[in-house]
Amino acid sequence: MTRPDPAGPAVGVDIGGTKVAGGLVTADGAVLRTARRGTPGGSPVETEDAIVAVVEELTGAADEAPVGVGVGAAGWFDRSGDTVLFSPHLAWRNTALRRDLGRRLELPLWVGNDADAAAWAEYRFGAARGAQLALVITLGTGIGGGIVLDGRLQRGAHGVAGEWGHMRVVPDGRLCACGNRGCWEQYASGTALVQTAREIAHNSPAVAAGLLERVPGGAAELTGEVVAQAAAEGDALARELVAEVGHWLGQGIADLSAVLDPDVVVIGGGVSALGEAVLGPARERLQRALPGRGFRPGPEVVAAALGPQAGLVGAADLARSETVPG
Repeated sequence: MTRPDPAGPAVGVDIGGTKVAGGLVTADGAVLRTARRGTPGGSPVETEDAIVAVVEELTGAADEAPVGVGVGAAGWFDRSGDTVLFSPHLAWRNTALRRDLGRRLELPLWVGNDADAAAWAEYRFGAARGAQLALVITLGTGIGGGIVLDGRLQRGAHGVAGEWGHMRVVPDGRLCACGNRGCWEQYASGTALVQTAREIAHNSPAVAAGLLERVPGGAAELTGEVVAQAAAEGDALARELVAEVGHWLGQGIADLSAVLDPDVVVIGGGVSALGEAVLGPARERLQRALPGRGFRPGPEVVAAALGPQAGLVGAADLARSETVPG
């Protein structure tokens, strides 16, 4: 393998609750090849082993040495980006991830929040290009997000900006993995969609008959994929559940708009695959709930352009920006 070319590829890694996904990414955001491992979420060391395995697979197959490695992880980082303060869905607690990975990878390294990485990717290469103030909301197991203002990723005074999935929207509502009750992600996420579907199926089987016909083991086997497919095929309850997620999404966007006044809000993550079934109700609720509606413009709400690869593309580009002299 030759020495790194400043214009050469970088490795991006996106760590979620179930998978460690990596890609070899060019300077213009194209993914040349990918690698993947499961996430052993109960063990920080085993999670690091999975990250290293993905990076080694990609660097070993590369025609030229990568300029660096970017790792976007589901968690709250300190301002320096060195330490994962807390991860609701993984075992990291005050974990010095950059130090530990740096010792093993021996490549220039960027480490940060996965939603920040996705936001940067959408700003650089996707649906938020040219925006003055872009918010990216990732809807998956939970809700994450990132802020890009005037071409710069904004991480906040302590490094944890964009964790709006943990805004409290329902006092004393559902218990969240973060330890609080009533967080936004308990009502506008994949987890929320599944939990509501299971509650209705358990309490009112007749109402949920169309969904229960799809799962032989009863309500406990309902998943987001099952509900999404049922909604796409016209099941009335499934469509109502998806629209409810959209309603809560729109309410949260209205609340964020009152504080930040973005020109565009990009919706990514797995739930965004529902498309207009969730985005349409979100826009409708935003129009009704936007403070000062009728007298001020609201943000454009659009689907993410880069899909599930946004996190690894953004992580790779952030690694490049810290590695290659600008």
